[in-house]
Amino acid sequence: MKLSRRLAGKTLIALGAAACALGLTEMARAADTIKVGILHSLSGTMAISETVLKDVALMTIDEINAKGGVLGKKLEPVVVDPASNWPLFAEKAKQLITQDKVAAVFGCWTSVSRKSVLPVFEETNSLLFYPVQYEGEELSKNVFYTGAAPNQQAIPAVEYLMSKDGGSAKRWVLLGTDYVYPRTTNKILRAFLKSKGVAEADIMEEYTPFGHSDYQSIIAKIKKFASEGKKTAVVSTINGDSNVPFYKELGNQGLKATDVPVVAFSVGEEELRGVDTKPLVGHLAAWNYFMSIKSPANTAFVKQWSDYAKAKNIPGHKDKPLTNDPMEATYIGIHMWAQAVTKAKSTDTDKVIAAMAGQTFPAPGGFTSTMDKENHHLHKPVFIGEVKADGQFNVVWKTKGPVVADPWSDFIPENKDKKNVPEKK
Repeated sequence: MKLSRRLAGKTLIALGAAACALGLTEMARAADTIKVGILHSLSGTMAISETVLKDVALMTIDEINAKGGVLGKKLEPVVVDPASNWPLFAEKAKQLITQDKVAAVFGCWTSVSRKSVLPVFEETNSLLFYPVQYEGEELSKNVFYTGAAPNQQAIPAVEYLMSKDGGSAKRWVLLGTDYVYPRTTNKILRAFLKSKGVAEADIMEEYTPFGHSDYQSIIAKIKKFASEGKKTAVVSTINGDSNVPFYKELGNQGLKATDVPVVAFSVGEEELRGVDTKPLVGHLAAWNYFMSIKSPANTAFVKQWSDYAKAKNIPGHKDKPLTNDPMEATYIGIHMWAQAVTKAKSTDTDKVIAAMAGQTFPAPGGFTSTMDKENHHLHKPVFIGEVKADGQFNVVWKTKGPVVADPWSDFIPENKDKKNVPEKK
């Protein structure tokens, strides 16, 4: 009996030592990687747009790891699904930062999700890279905005539609999903239109909830508004899966681009995937990248994505691979963060922020992407594309070069004394 007790004791000690060694191995393994968070809706109304951003983030991380990682360590992605639920974004962000100990987070699409997580990043002094066009009116030291500010998308698009080349529009329908991005963008656009002499009676503003699917009466209303004698254009800030029924209804009611052009800020190649685009030919989207852009860098990017989508069996993309603007912005953001970490020789937030200033990266769109030295936004060119029958875009207008972001719009009077530099808190 004593012998078996002694053996049992030795066994317990051995087991304890093995467990301890296993724990140390796990710790060593964790220390050998740098964790990064991916915070995108993989379910719910925004999954149509966000799922692919998770996939392109994983592709970019694989690319960086294949070249040796960062600071001699592999990047380890931690993927969560906030499920198009805005408060859940904040919970998941907190989990990534406090439990998973990620060095940075790449994610969010809607401004309401970004506004939800912003206090978490500021309170924990952590980093968010946000890859989608937005309404401006925000500047945080803890966020790098790799999508467009309004002067890099919304304003140029409306200026184009006002021009002779764009059809000389005189009446405007501002149609969006009912949340902060469309409402704030339209506040800026209203002020811009008024500065150009457009009367209040020539602006119609309409909002629908997330997930809205019946656009019959709204399209009929737009047709009536457009029939009153002046050339009319629609500015769409509809987000998520509502774009599918909206564009289907445009086709059903025969609202052609030659009659009433629609310019969209949240519709790209991915959102048009589920739509018959033949009746939509000539309608417009304004972005800072299109898949159809001809450049060696873009050819390489599209091939890289196509190969990855096939290898990983990504639904939809394995058969019909598509790239779009927020995918490019995600790709640029992750690479720039990795470059900044390398330059700072650290993942420390404040050191990385300092190293991000002035970072450059050869963008798939065929230009050198530059992170502004102060305002946490990329300098971006603006492209306006017409929908083609195959769901791609034909670029009909572009800026001469990259445009510097103006986060605090000059068309909002309260912004007069605001500087385009994050406040130190």
